[in-house]
Amino acid sequence: MKLPTKILLLVSVLITNTNGLSEEGKWDFTITPNSRPIFQEKNVFKGAELYIGINCETLVSDSKVNLNLAILQSPCWDPEDTYLELNNIITTNKATNSSKVYHSVDTYSCNDHIFLHEGTVVSNKTSRGGIYPLHEFSHDGVYVLGLSITSNNSDLLIHVHIEIKSDYGYLSAVDWPLLPFYGFMCLYYILLGVIWLVLSFLQWRDLLRVQFWIGGVILLGMLEKATFYAEYQVINNKGVEIQGAMILAEWVSCAKRTLARMLVIVVSLGFGIVKPRLGSTLHRVVGVGILYFFLAASESYLRITKAKSQSNRDLLVASVPLAVLDSAICWWIFSALVATTRTLRLRRNEAKLSLYRHFTNTLIFSVVASVIFMLYCLKVHHFVTCLTVWKDIWLEEAFWHILFSCILLVIMILWRPTNNNQIYAFVPLLDTADDNEEEEHLVNDAYGVKVRMHQKQHYQISPRNSVDDDLKWLEENIKSDPTLPTLDSDEELVNTRFEVSKMQ
Repeated sequence: MKLPTKILLLVSVLITNTNGLSEEGKWDFTITPNSRPIFQEKNVFKGAELYIGINCETLVSDSKVNLNLAILQSPCWDPEDTYLELNNIITTNKATNSSKVYHSVDTYSCNDHIFLHEGTVVSNKTSRGGIYPLHEFSHDGVYVLGLSITSNNSDLLIHVHIEIKSDYGYLSAVDWPLLPFYGFMCLYYILLGVIWLVLSFLQWRDLLRVQFWIGGVILLGMLEKATFYAEYQVINNKGVEIQGAMILAEWVSCAKRTLARMLVIVVSLGFGIVKPRLGSTLHRVVGVGILYFFLAASESYLRITKAKSQSNRDLLVASVPLAVLDSAICWWIFSALVATTRTLRLRRNEAKLSLYRHFTNTLIFSVVASVIFMLYCLKVHHFVTCLTVWKDIWLEEAFWHILFSCILLVIMILWRPTNNNQIYAFVPLLDTADDNEEEEHLVNDAYGVKVRMHQKQHYQISPRNSVDDDLKWLEENIKSDPTLPTLDSDEELVNTRFEVSKMQ
């Protein structure tokens, strides 16, 4: 296997899962006295505020509860060591406050609702409905909160509500940049859709079939970015995610990714440019598309519904076949591109050959850019013992959307509807009346057979007054060769009649 193909397989495996789950800003827990402490982590902006409310359900009046609350900032993106340190702080019951740690131990009468409001709070901050924040985070960072509740009443049922909100909303510091990003990408796809619709309307008589595929990809891309933007907007405003909306957004994204891969495949195969139809290959393209959508939808569903604490075996079972299929699609694309450019080079069709050279260079550039970006991510974000540069992690998700939008823009420019659309359309090979010189073409077809096609010299062409006479003349003067594929479809016959009618 050649080196570029290996690189392409690596790219397809690593970009299979590009959309991560966004962090919520509100959490609800139901616990009993003397249960295990509650731990919750979140990366926040400077000035974010913490709100905690507790509701008690008991038949014993004037029950007492002891609350042990601690907040610790993690120096690294992975707060695994911070959890152990936080647990030690809670067990010591020593109240210490600093720029990185907040710790308080208090006793409350658990009659009804309890809103914790003792803490370091800036005086100019206003309350939300009379509820003041418990703590204000003084630095950007990853924080871990630990809460332990004990009581002398064993029948007590405690509901804990935790909120962390910044001036930007409930989204975390890592996820918030994706909100304006998806908003911009939605507007970008709307602009592409309007431009493509106007160009298609102006040239509606000469549209190629592949241009309809491009329009479908633009439409699904617009829906994908709109659903992701709506998902992040809901989380940012309400603090909680709607699982059904997330699944819908992921499945729309799967549909767009599926149609995008099918588009690149049919373009690489030369559909509408070199081949008038795909024949049995179309069934394989559709089959691969259906299989890819099924695997991608299954992987996204498991990724959303499975909790982090649960086993990821089912998710791995869905991710590995998806990566293998993506690798096969990439290999198919480049193999088809090689065959298509070879055919155009043998036919000496410089206009179409230049078109596919630009398209091939674009795909090669995308592969190189993907490899460089992945090496950067592996070096900066993954192969480090303590990740401190975590604010640009959102680029790992945004990069692939930007890269595909650039590839789509190049495809739109190369296959844009113009007055010269038919230059790139498939045209059956016909003899020309004005060519009196004998030309010799060597065609290396798919069967590896070399065929010599000789054009007839010095034909006395009688006047042709009708299409039927033209077709009869073609049958009598064009030599048929059994080693070459014959024109056996009504579609090719219509194309032949169209080309002959233009010569009249």
